[in-house]
Amino acid sequence: MERTQDRQRSFAASGMAAAIAFVLAAVIAGVYFLGSGDEGGQNAAGVAPSGPAPEVAVLKIQPERIVLNTELSGRVSASLVAEIRPQVSGLIQKRLYTEGGQVKSGEVLYQIDPAPFRAVYQQAQANLLAAQESVKRAQAALEASRARVEQQRSVLQLARTERERFEKLAGEGAISLRERDQAVTEAEVAEASFLSVQAQLKSDESAVSVAQASVKQAEAALETARINLSNTRITAPISGRIGKSNITVGALVTAYQPLALATILRMDPVFVDVSQSTADLLRLRSRIQSGQVSREGEDLDEVRLILEDGSSYEKPGTLKFQDVTVDPSTGSVTLRIVFPNPDGILLPGMFVRAVVVEGINEKAILIPQRAVSRDPKGNALALVVDGEEKVAQRMLILDRAIKDRWLVLDGLAAGDRVIMEGIQWVRPGAAVRTVPFQEEQPKPAAGNSPENQPGQ
Repeated sequence: MERTQDRQRSFAASGMAAAIAFVLAAVIAGVYFLGSGDEGGQNAAGVAPSGPAPEVAVLKIQPERIVLNTELSGRVSASLVAEIRPQVSGLIQKRLYTEGGQVKSGEVLYQIDPAPFRAVYQQAQANLLAAQESVKRAQAALEASRARVEQQRSVLQLARTERERFEKLAGEGAISLRERDQAVTEAEVAEASFLSVQAQLKSDESAVSVAQASVKQAEAALETARINLSNTRITAPISGRIGKSNITVGALVTAYQPLALATILRMDPVFVDVSQSTADLLRLRSRIQSGQVSREGEDLDEVRLILEDGSSYEKPGTLKFQDVTVDPSTGSVTLRIVFPNPDGILLPGMFVRAVVVEGINEKAILIPQRAVSRDPKGNALALVVDGEEKVAQRMLILDRAIKDRWLVLDGLAAGDRVIMEGIQWVRPGAAVRTVPFQEEQPKPAAGNSPENQPGQ
């Protein structure tokens, strides 16, 4: 029994030694084969070893018409913002709105104690009445002065006539000199009286003007009192949603105080302000001028919106304007976009991303991302098959990713055949056999099978 076991151990040891010897022989043969294959520098020269050319799947590049978009981040802001402040000082008697609710333009929000302002208004009314009565008295005095002037003018005319007659009669000796002197004196007195009533007339005219000015002043004071009284009812200047109240009933407020009583926001529509770098703007302008990008043929001012959770906002917006100045701290300009917001989904301060249309590229060159590799310096590379059915390497200049493809600015042209499959078996200069690349169709999920469809 022991002899049989020794014999089995001997056979096992000899088998293991034979296996090790076989592996070593294979390794030595492989090393010799590789060494002999490198003689003459054939691989260094790029000459493929003898045998059939490897097969690669190629995609023929065809120009496409695409709409170029850019995604810009920004925040939502209300289209109108009104901060409610009192225009008169006083005590708040009432708050007449619901915080967080909708208000309409002209709706009363707060009531300030109107009693002091009503008293001032009534006093201004009385002052106006007094001023109007003063005007009436001044006008009556003016009419009396005008009548006296006319009367005194007649007296003066008579005195002058009498003086001339008496001077003529005195020259003829018909009357005494005393009578003549009396007539002359009466004429002079009449002239002085006429001048006196004329001066009184001018004074009365000035008094009427002053009284009328007093009426204007009283009317202005009454209007001011009326405005102040009406301002005790603080109303909404715009329609929108009002926030919380910053004061309570019984608080003392002052005219035009820094602290707003409340704030009203109009949230339909809303603004979305986004920033775009000036470098991107200059690059886009250059491409438009060179004809690579067109701004005609579609509604290019329409903007889509992506919300914070990644979902798309259903209503498109419109690009309203581009700011005329550049922010020196960021080197960007602000674009304002208007979005309808009937359901109140967009709230002021919300972070969003706007998809803005830059233009249309009628002959865009697109290449699948899987066909692009990178060299150690990060340059984009692609392998193509030339007219001699050999592999060539192209250095690419890429613009942006569009889904699972790259937009190529330089390095490829229409008709180029890009290797999609079999890249690992070829190198530049090697001869290959090409077959058309077939895009794999995604398999339907189990829940989407025909037998699981509704109505089947």
